[in-house]
Amino acid sequence: MGDILFLVLRRMRAPLIALILAYAISVLGLVLVPGQDGTGAPARMGFFHAFYVVSYTATTIGFGELPWVFTDAQRAWVTFTIYLSVTCWAYTVGSIFALVQDQTFRGAVARSRFAGRVRLLDEPFYILVGYGQSGTSLAHAFDDLGVRSVILELRPERAARPDIEIFHEQPLALAADARWPDVLRDAGVTHPRCKALVVMVSEDEVAQAVAIGASALNPRLPVIARVHSALARDNLEGFGNITVIDPFETFGTNLRLSISAPAVLWVEEWLSSVPGSSCPRPASIPRGHWLILGYGRFGHAVAQALEETGSTWEAIDTDLKLPDHPHLRHCNNSVQSLNQAGIEQAVGVVACTDRDATNLALISRARKLKPDLCVIIRQNHVADRSLIEAAQADMCFVKADVMVRECLQLLVAPLLNRFLMEIRARGPALAEAVAVRLLTELEERVPHIWSFACLAAYPGLREVLADGCPSPLRLGELLINPTDPSQRLAAVALVLLRGNDTHFLPDADMVLASGDHILFAGRAGVESLQGRFLLDPSPVSYVRTGIEPPRTWLFRWAARHAEQRRHRRRTAAAPRHG
Repeated sequence: MGDILFLVLRRMRAPLIALILAYAISVLGLVLVPGQDGTGAPARMGFFHAFYVVSYTATTIGFGELPWVFTDAQRAWVTFTIYLSVTCWAYTVGSIFALVQDQTFRGAVARSRFAGRVRLLDEPFYILVGYGQSGTSLAHAFDDLGVRSVILELRPERAARPDIEIFHEQPLALAADARWPDVLRDAGVTHPRCKALVVMVSEDEVAQAVAIGASALNPRLPVIARVHSALARDNLEGFGNITVIDPFETFGTNLRLSISAPAVLWVEEWLSSVPGSSCPRPASIPRGHWLILGYGRFGHAVAQALEETGSTWEAIDTDLKLPDHPHLRHCNNSVQSLNQAGIEQAVGVVACTDRDATNLALISRARKLKPDLCVIIRQNHVADRSLIEAAQADMCFVKADVMVRECLQLLVAPLLNRFLMEIRARGPALAEAVAVRLLTELEERVPHIWSFACLAAYPGLREVLADGCPSPLRLGELLINPTDPSQRLAAVALVLLRGNDTHFLPDADMVLASGDHILFAGRAGVESLQGRFLLDPSPVSYVRTGIEPPRTWLFRWAARHAEQRRHRRRTAAAPRHG
């Protein structure tokens, strides 16, 4: 607000001074010009009456001669006052219009309103820096999870896009440079309800500046930064709260898994995609000789992944500036070049250029030479999704999709990342067991992921989690519908964390203890149903007995007294000995 006031005073200084001088001269002239009263005696106008006359005359809202009829000299001065004041008012109003249309002023007002709305947020939110393809996809993914986004985008046309897009919780967006610490503060980096900051800008230098700035302002805030170079990764990995994601390296890891352990990759993508979407198709990529068409940063990551699986590769690129490599051919993408690179012996081809039209043309040309090739294609623009899908590739790299999966995996449920790393470590056996459970309970849809905290501090769990409880709470009881005990909840328990012990795919008979954290995957709405177990002990009793206990104080009192009467009757009816 101080910046706006300073800008207004600086831009309006000359018009306001001119207006004040016009009023001062006009009032002083009316005081000094001689007049006469109703009897014709000489009289001068006081400052109050002079200011009153100038006030309604200068603004052209009226005219009148008071306290007496004006003399010719006074009328001449009032005529001068009208022209002087109207000119100054026109200058002032024109300056106001120019100020309102000034981009600097409008930016300051927008930033002030943005900062005020962020300060008033009383709900969890994520900060997204950059609203390109990846940022847009991630904002909609957060919205599907019921979490608001606060967006910082340098380009105004991108920052205005959330206003015309459909959200359940409308994001707050500002066109500003996130490298400035004040901008990060206005976006809520130090806000107590801010859950994390995600940097999705194209330039690694900007990503480093934003991530380091956010880490310095709030060292406890989780920060995720997308980078593309090893130098940027090395610079950021020294900060404890910054997680670095290289989408090319991530896809290389996925490609390696699709060759060596396709079930592991399938389960990873299934659990970390956007909840409610269709289950991704399992990809099985063959080992053998591969052609890489385009050997930039993405092609280099693909080549490294292929080497780790024991596959061979040959790359073709038209850029003569690329460094020489034994498997790199500096030539065009003609049929002759493909034949020379060994397409007849190849099991697959990867189109890695940064142009979607070129990638589609390369795939079409390669398939004409060998129709049974395994095809991997890179999609660069969201608008080309339908064209890429029409190519029917076996595997597709979309940077936005990779970033959404990685961010959801890290932010939404931290236990999920631990679970997925365990799947990678154990291999296909655990992945196949998880897939069977997911298919049985949830069918082929991407589940919602949430954590359930078993704490004795919750009223609903205090009794069943107490030490020495004769009927302790079991995991399977949390998977019964608290509104209808005859139905199971559509959910799967993936991980149970107890202290330093981690139990993967725990059994339904496992006894729970206070402090346990359970990672569930299930359909929409199951999380809210499970939340009923926390607030009231009645749902636990209901799922165990099938009899809904009284909930209000009056009905509990009536039930207690009814039980006491039954107990007295049983005691009285019991046979007496002796």
